[in-house]
Amino acid sequence: MNILIGSSEVQPFSKTGGLADMVAALGKFLGRAGVRVRLVTPLYRGLIERHPEIRRTDRVVRVSIGGREEKAAIYEWEASENYTIEFIDHVHYFQRSGIYGERNEDYSDNAERFLFLTRVLLALSLESDWTPDLVHIHDWPLGLYPVLLRDVVARGKARRVPKTLCTIHNLAYQGIFPPDELALTGLDASYFTPSGIEYYGKLNFLKAGIVYADHVSTVSPAYADEILTSEYGCGLEGVLVGRERSLSGILNGVDYTEWNTTSSNPHLKFAYTANRPGGKMREKKRLQHDLGLPVEGKVPLFGMISRLVEQKGVALLGEALEQALNHRIQFVCLGSGDPELEAVLQTLEQRFPDRVRVKIGYDVTLSHRIEAGSDFYLMPSRFEPCGLNQMYSLRYGTIPIVHAAGGLRDSVVDSNEDNARATGIKFEAFNSAALLEAIYRARRIYKRVELFRAYRTRGMAADFSWERTAKAYLDLYRRVLEEGPAANP
Repeated sequence: MNILIGSSEVQPFSKTGGLADMVAALGKFLGRAGVRVRLVTPLYRGLIERHPEIRRTDRVVRVSIGGREEKAAIYEWEASENYTIEFIDHVHYFQRSGIYGERNEDYSDNAERFLFLTRVLLALSLESDWTPDLVHIHDWPLGLYPVLLRDVVARGKARRVPKTLCTIHNLAYQGIFPPDELALTGLDASYFTPSGIEYYGKLNFLKAGIVYADHVSTVSPAYADEILTSEYGCGLEGVLVGRERSLSGILNGVDYTEWNTTSSNPHLKFAYTANRPGGKMREKKRLQHDLGLPVEGKVPLFGMISRLVEQKGVALLGEALEQALNHRIQFVCLGSGDPELEAVLQTLEQRFPDRVRVKIGYDVTLSHRIEAGSDFYLMPSRFEPCGLNQMYSLRYGTIPIVHAAGGLRDSVVDSNEDNARATGIKFEAFNSAALLEAIYRARRIYKRVELFRAYRTRGMAADFSWERTAKAYLDLYRRVLEEGPAANP
C-alpha cells in the first residue's frame, strides 16, 4: 500500500502542537508495518542548516496559483524504513520566521501559501512515478486537496485517482478567508455554495476537506462524538452530522522510543521505572534546583507544558491556583501564546516566588524534565481533541489532572469510573471550583503513599503505543479503499 501524507508541520523539523508529533510517528510506524509512506511538508527557514541530512533532488514542480505559475523545488530525507519526507521549497512562501504567523498575528497571505502547498501535493499525487493509493491530509492547511482533486477528475485530467482521508486535529482552526481568495484556487463558483466550500460568505479550507474527502477522522473517539454537537462543533456541526457515517475517531499514540524514562532518554539524567522509582525523585529535586525553587521532595509539584491560549484553560488555571498556592504545593509551567494569558501565570510567579516558575517559550529538554520531575500534570483544557501530554505523563509516572473532554476523557481513568484501574483525576464542570477540587484531590492522594504509588504504577503500565494507533489507521485505510465514492456534493 502507498500512502501520501500532507501536513504543514512535522516533528522534529517544524512544530506548533501535537500535529507535528502525530504525523511524524504515523509515518514511521506505518513504514515499520510495511506501508510505503511519503510525507509532504514545507521547507521552512533554517531547516537545511539544522538538518544537513535533507538533500535537494533534481525535481521541480510547477503549479498554477491565481493564473500564474509558481515553482517548487523538492528536497528529501529518508526518515526510516519505507518512510520518506519530501520538503517543498519556495522562498517567498516558506522562508519566514514563523509557520503560520509572527507575534500572535497570522500571515496575511496564508490562504495563498497553503493553497500552493496543496497544489504541489496534488501534482505529486497525480504526476509522480510513485502513485499513492490514498492521500491523508491533516487540518485546514491541506483542506482544499479533496475538492481540487475532484475538480481535476471532473475535467478529465487524472489517470488514477487516490482515495482521500481528512484528519481534524482541532476544529477550532478552520482556515477561513475572504471570498475573493477563491480566485487563487482556480475553482469555479459552483463549488462556492453552502453545501460546498462556502462558509457564511467566506472560503473555509477545513470545511472543504470535510465535505469532499472520502472519509473524515479525528484524533480521539470522544472528540468524534463531541464535534457533532453545537458545543464543540465550532459552527460545522451540521456539516459533520451529514458526514457522520464516514467519520471515525482514532486516539493518537505515543512514540515510546522518544518518550521514556530509561537510560536511553538523552533529556533525563536519572532513569527510573515503576518498580524502581528513585530516579524520579532525583529528577524532581534536580528540576526544583535548576528552576530556583526550594528543593523539597515532600511538597507535591504540579507541572504544565502548553500553548497558552484560551482553549487550554489557562485563565481557569490562574483562578484555581490563586487559592491552591496558599497551601504547600509548587507549580512549574513551560509554554507561550496569548500575552495576556502569559501574564496571568507570570503574575502568579511574582506573587509566589518560592512556589511558581513560568518559562515562556518551548524547550524539548525542559519539557521532558517537567514531565519526569512533576508529581501531577495539569491539563484543564476547555476542549482537547486528543492531547498527548497526559499520555506522556502516564508513562513518566506523573498523574494527570484533566478536564473530561475529548482525548483526555478517552485516555485517563478516574477513580469514580473504576477505582481499581484509576490512573488520574478528571473534573467534569469547566470552572475554577471544579479544577480547584481536583487539585485538592491530588493533594489528598499524594499524602496517601500507597495510593499515590498505585496511581503511578498503573499509569506507567498504560499502553498508548503507536503500534496500536498505526494498526488502527491501516485498518481505516483498507476500509476507505474498499468503499465506493464518498457521498458528498
